[in-house]
Amino acid sequence: MLIKEIILENFMSYEYARIPLKPGINIICGPNGAGKSSILVGISVALGQSYTERSKKLSDLIRRGKDIGRVTLVLDNSRRGGRRPVRRINKDQIYLTRVLRRDGKYWFEIDNAHATKAEVVRLLSRFKVDPDNMLIIMHQDMAEQFVILPPQEKLKLVEAAAGLESYRRNVLEARNKLRRILSQEDSLKKMLESAEETLSYWREQYERFQQRKQLLMKRRFLERELAWAEVARIEGEFSEVRSKLNERKAELERILEEIRFSGGEVNKLRSELENAKASWRKFFDERLTLEREKAKHEFNVQNAEMLSDIQSLVEDGRRMIDDFIGGLGLIEEGASYPYSGIDTNHASEALSAAKNLKKWSGELNAKITKIREAVEKSRRSLPILEEELSDIKGKMQKISEDIEKLNERILKERINLAILEYRRREIESEIREIERKIKYLKERIAEATSRAEEKGSRIAVLRSPDEILDEIRMIDGRLSAMADIPGDVERMYESYSKLYLELQEKARLAAENREKALAEVEQRMATWRRLIRDLLSSVSSQYEKILAYANGTGYVRLVNDEDIESAGIEIYVGFRGAKPVPLNIYSQSGGERSTSVMAFLLALQQHIKSPFRAIDEYDVHMDPRNREVIANLLISAVEGSDVQYLAITPNQTYFEGKGIHMITVQNIEGTSVVMEVT
Repeated sequence: MLIKEIILENFMSYEYARIPLKPGINIICGPNGAGKSSILVGISVALGQSYTERSKKLSDLIRRGKDIGRVTLVLDNSRRGGRRPVRRINKDQIYLTRVLRRDGKYWFEIDNAHATKAEVVRLLSRFKVDPDNMLIIMHQDMAEQFVILPPQEKLKLVEAAAGLESYRRNVLEARNKLRRILSQEDSLKKMLESAEETLSYWREQYERFQQRKQLLMKRRFLERELAWAEVARIEGEFSEVRSKLNERKAELERILEEIRFSGGEVNKLRSELENAKASWRKFFDERLTLEREKAKHEFNVQNAEMLSDIQSLVEDGRRMIDDFIGGLGLIEEGASYPYSGIDTNHASEALSAAKNLKKWSGELNAKITKIREAVEKSRRSLPILEEELSDIKGKMQKISEDIEKLNERILKERINLAILEYRRREIESEIREIERKIKYLKERIAEATSRAEEKGSRIAVLRSPDEILDEIRMIDGRLSAMADIPGDVERMYESYSKLYLELQEKARLAAENREKALAEVEQRMATWRRLIRDLLSSVSSQYEKILAYANGTGYVRLVNDEDIESAGIEIYVGFRGAKPVPLNIYSQSGGERSTSVMAFLLALQQHIKSPFRAIDEYDVHMDPRNREVIANLLISAVEGSDVQYLAITPNQTYFEGKGIHMITVQNIEGTSVVMEVT
């Protein structure tokens, strides 16, 4: 199925109508003038079909009194076999709209977005629909137009409807290619004959030219030899200067190596000096620490006698305190005490203070004892410290001597480094002077080489320039006697020889291409002929069966199939026992022509690729019996397929009760009204 619904807005006799279509056969019926054909015209306009039955201008299709009309087709884009017809639009429905304006502006819309005619054509190609093929959409009176079409046009319509257009295009492309090759081959033959005559003339001139050419070649060689001899002379001078440069560079490299070595020695000695200074500072710090420790111990020893006096005083004090404490105890017991100034009331307080003083003297005595132990320890440590200090002083003396020696060595290396730098600058100056000379010689060599390269690539030179000049003068004398020979003989001869060979090769290739193109034409023609014959054989057989139901006989045949451009289809038909004759507007009546065309269309149905087909008033000239026969055959042809068929007829009775989607159209006061029949 292609079309789910048709929406007409201000189109012809329709103000607004929505016409649903279903798979299978859709019949639109109604009285004449109701607006049946307008529906198919609307479909054709929306699909971009160039044919419009009722008007030369699309603006004439707009409803009278309105400025804009619109036709919209709701296309079925649901999945078929897991794929949508238009894969880039991922939804089941696509809205294709054609907008018409009274001012003559028309445009397409796809899903409410502006679209070009080319985009619409591409969209319909995804559905395999060609709206311009009358075998797919046949308007009123198109059956008569089909009858009068030449056989060649009938065949092209059938090919397009059956999807065989590409085979015709392949044949025509191959034939056009063959024509181009044949034309090219004929032109090459004529050019080859003319080139052969011209080449014969220049060959004679070329033979005279050979001797002069040899002399000119010899002279050019001598000029080349002379130029390279000059290059060789300058290069000899350059080689000597470059050797001197290499010697100076070697000497400079040696001095630089000595500078690097001397600089390394200076850095090494400086590193050793820094290490020695660091060691000296380390020993100095250790000596300072030991000196401080020694002074501390000496101080302890010097104050040892003072500690003895202090300890004696403490012992005397303790004895006095003990006496004082004994007296205070007696006072507390009520006895008399020889000390004045202390009464019984203050005896307790004095006793407590005396006891605290005794306790403090005991602690002081303990501390003095500890200090005496430290002094003793200091006496023992002093000799050890003296020995360590003596050792450190010796090491510091040794390091000081090493530092002095290192400074002397560094000074010596720096003097040597300064001398080397002076020599380096002198040699570098000399090298720069040599390099300037080398640059000058290089420029001369480049100039001489450039001049020599104009004469040719380099050659080995074994003679002096004077010897070469003598030989050049001799050749110039011989050439002056041959000045009348044209100078462009060689170019013309080579040009025409090359042209002649190229034309020969092109002629050979053209002959090969002709054979290939001819074989390609025959192969494609055979393929096309086989497919068309098979198609028309099947159509003819079915056509004959369908006519039998209408009391007729006939067949379809392919004519002039040896030439694709002359090939065509001839339809033969005969009714009521008459011998089949070609279908035309003279041999058959209107009803017979309508029946024959419908029989052909029905026979072709199974080969048409389009999912949508439509025909308008196909039965207008048929008798009642043939209307019924064709209606039943139409139902049989579409039944069980995915085809959507739209048929317009004023006679609905032949389809009633057969499960066909029926749509009636009436015109009420100038407006067409659509109604589904259930």
